[in-house]
Order: sequence, then C-alpha cells, then structure tokens
Amino acid sequence: MYYNEEIVNIILLLIIVSGIVIFVVFRMAYKTKRGTLGRKHSKKEQNILDSLIPFGMIAGFIITLILSLFQAIPLMYTIGIGPGIGLLFGYIGYEIYSRY
Repeated sequence: MYYNEEIVNIILLLIIVSGIVIFVVFRMAYKTKRGTLGRKHSKKEQNILDSLIPFGMIAGFIITLILSLFQAIPLMYTIGIGPGIGLLFGYIGYEIYSRY
C-alpha cells in the first residue's frame, strides 16, 4: 500500500512540474513568434530581465530546500517541485518587469 502512494506522489509531481514547464515554454515561443517578447532599452535592464527566470528557479529550489528542513517533506520532492514553481514565478516576474 505504501508503494502505491509513493508512485502516485511521484507521478503527480511529474505532472505538475511538466505542466508548468510546458506552459512557460509554449507561452515564450508564442510571444517570440508574435514579436511581443519583452525588450528593454539599456543593456543592464535587459540582463536583469533575462535573468529573472533562472533566478526564480534557484530561489524556488532554495525556499523548498529550507522548507524541507523544517517540514516532513522528502528532499527528492523539493528538488523536483522547487525549480518548477520557481520557473512559474520567474516567468510571472518576467511578464511584469517587461511591461515597465
């Protein structure tokens, strides 16, 4: 019984993270085809804009790693779900910062 629960948790984790990744990749490809991908005038602002998504992934991993130290969350789940959620938040930050 325990193994079935673990398998379901692993598959659910893969489905959630895969859905986030597919959404972000297709949304960025759609914006590239339309020519509405965010561009900034100065090189410094463009570097900040381009680094939001990777920074979000790193921040998501660090936050879930810290949470796994204090909660009963297995480390392997945090390694999978942290960067996925960070990717989504990095993309949201990218969208917000590219408008201003």
